[in-house]
Amino acid sequence: MNELVRQHTGLDDSDLEWLHLLVSEWQLLSDLSFADLVLWVPTRDGTRYVSVAQMRPNTGPTSYQDDMVGHLVPRGRRPMLDAALDEGRIVREGDPEWREEVPVRVESIPVRREGRVLGVIARNTNLLTVRTPSRLELTYLQSASDLAQMIAAGAFPFANQQVDMDASPRVGDGLIRLDADGLVQYASPNALSAYHRLGLAADLVGQHLGETTAELAPSRGPVDEALAKVASGWAPREFEIESAEGVIQFRAIPLKPKGPRIGSLVLLRDVTELRRRERELITKDATIREIHHRVKNNLQTVAALLRLQARRIESERGREALEEAVRRVGSIAIVHETLSQNLDERVEFDEIADRVLAMVAEISPGKVTGRRTGRFGILDAEIATPLSMVLTEILQNALEHGFRQGDTGTVEVSAIRGGTTKEARLLVTVQDDGVGLPEGFDPHRAGNLGLQIVRTLVEGELGGTFDMVPAPARGTQVILDIPVPTDK
Repeated sequence: MNELVRQHTGLDDSDLEWLHLLVSEWQLLSDLSFADLVLWVPTRDGTRYVSVAQMRPNTGPTSYQDDMVGHLVPRGRRPMLDAALDEGRIVREGDPEWREEVPVRVESIPVRREGRVLGVIARNTNLLTVRTPSRLELTYLQSASDLAQMIAAGAFPFANQQVDMDASPRVGDGLIRLDADGLVQYASPNALSAYHRLGLAADLVGQHLGETTAELAPSRGPVDEALAKVASGWAPREFEIESAEGVIQFRAIPLKPKGPRIGSLVLLRDVTELRRRERELITKDATIREIHHRVKNNLQTVAALLRLQARRIESERGREALEEAVRRVGSIAIVHETLSQNLDERVEFDEIADRVLAMVAEISPGKVTGRRTGRFGILDAEIATPLSMVLTEILQNALEHGFRQGDTGTVEVSAIRGGTTKEARLLVTVQDDGVGLPEGFDPHRAGNLGLQIVRTLVEGELGGTFDMVPAPARGTQVILDIPVPTDK
């Protein structure tokens, strides 16, 4: 819609924002009208109309099989659009149109903002299934007529109230029509069922909805008076009521077709099961985070015990082996610590890579600095855990065997993530400027425990490839190519 409005019309950003607000709300008008809606805006030169948005009803058959957005029609071809735009009134005159052997009633509703008509809504009703309307349908149509008059007067949508239609109650979820005093004129079967769930034993028609709702809601002292007023539809509001039996979501819409409020619409939805599942997910997420936190604590305890044991061993090789084990355990603990702070089983691996780089750099025999370039991005836990161990082993091997006591140098970790959605890859390169590889060295046959761990994790768990080659200038270059899900 933004592109069409800016390309073809002279509306400014504030006008466009008003149209966005209207489009976020007009599913309500479409469902109440049992009709398709198409928003037409005059072009900059005033010779044509461009359709910038379209909505189909959930309550009835559509009048348009094709998408109308982007269509241009010259002024004069649709006289009802002209009349609505020029006269600023709702136009209902005219015989039904026939589209693909389907009779369609067309109405035009001007869209007004601050005294100016920005465009026209064409309301198209499929008449093929017309029959004697029920009380429910009559209430829908009367409410749609009131909303249409409010749009034409610039009183709807409500300014500064953006509504998430995916989360808000819809017409079919439950509808209550109130008079100006807040008394129930009509309640749909779904609305009545929702109130029965709150504990209402009687019918709703004739009752004061605000007072009835406040009586059914759990006692909250002074808040009850405010709840009674809100539930009476005096102002546009969304709220929820939770009782021992269920949770009901409400949306109140004041009706002011001619200025003063003549009543209200109250849409409501039973969200008991939805809220129960949300609470279960919150509890599950909290439990998972607590598990990761405890695993991290246990790993740190294991690392502390290994470190304590290393101090008591006289053998140099035994002490080095335990210190290597401490670093391996520490790299896994870093992943679990990060997971304990997240809401899902995914981590930002750049932070983990930096911490692993800093942890391993502590064992450097000389003045070796480490740095990271590129981004690993967000990784799933089943990838992050083995990758952190792989990175630890590679960095540890580079610092221990690439540099001698007193040497200065650099170890750089580079990450490039790309590829297609189906075959996304993560290319990791660890390069040092140390002494390089021994002559005839084969990384795929070397018996070093660290390299064995790298090969097993990369090729087995991560499904990637691993290679170790001389760096282009000096030192050693380790290359990892790992398949990963796309970064979201």
